[in-house]
Amino acid sequence: MKGNNKRKHRFLEVFGVSVMVLALVRCVFPGIATSSSDVAEVADSLTVDSVANELPVAEVVEEPAAVEPESETVLAPSVSARYVPDGERYHRIRSVSSYKTAFPDSNSVQLIAANRWGVKPVKNRLDAEERKDELVFIDCSPYYYIDPLHSSIPYLVPRAAVLLQDIGQAFFDSLQVKGVPLHRFIVTSVLRTQEDVAKLRRHNGNATENSCHLYGTTIDICYNRYKTVEDPDGPSRRQVRNDSLKFILSEVLNDMRQQNRCFIKYEVKQGCFHMTVR
Repeated sequence: MKGNNKRKHRFLEVFGVSVMVLALVRCVFPGIATSSSDVAEVADSLTVDSVANELPVAEVVEEPAAVEPESETVLAPSVSARYVPDGERYHRIRSVSSYKTAFPDSNSVQLIAANRWGVKPVKNRLDAEERKDELVFIDCSPYYYIDPLHSSIPYLVPRAAVLLQDIGQAFFDSLQVKGVPLHRFIVTSVLRTQEDVAKLRRHNGNATENSCHLYGTTIDICYNRYKTVEDPDGPSRRQVRNDSLKFILSEVLNDMRQQNRCFIKYEVKQGCFHMTVR
């Protein structure tokens, strides 16, 4: 009995202390006490939607679509392509801003170089045969094609022959780095004898009597026709527009002119680049 009284007395002491502490807290912070009605109002305002709006929303991440495997067949790149399948870069075809501006050298300008580096005018074909110590015979080449010549013969001074060979090699190199099938440009006129010039002037009023072609220093390269280099045992070459080949050839010739290797005139009516070694 006495034990129960002690426990009861101890409980009353603890309860009294708790009441006093709560009373002090309420005095210091009066807003801490909330009536049961207020609690009910707060509970009613906490609807499902409001709670959902307050909670952070999880970001939805879509699964990536299945990627189809790349085809093993790789199409041949076009002329304008920048890269080949293995990642090696092709060079763009740029041409020149203006043919007339890039190649403005008139006959009078080229004639000075022809007189400096050329031979004395050749009278006829027999005279050309007898002057092989001064002239180089040009015919078949892997880099260029000699058109059937009617008003000239395939002879050049050594300096001009080297220039022609260098142009052909540079043209091939440029075609390769641009991813264009190999083609040979066509030479349409080379050395003209005095007899050739006289015959030419009978039906061509624009032909000059003192032509640079008389000195073996001058070459005409056609810009609207080309010879495709074909492998007889390999696949057929894809078609390439002559304009694209003309653009590339003009780049090569512009480089040669900038290096002071030659003078060049863009001939519209004759459809050629008329050039003289310098």
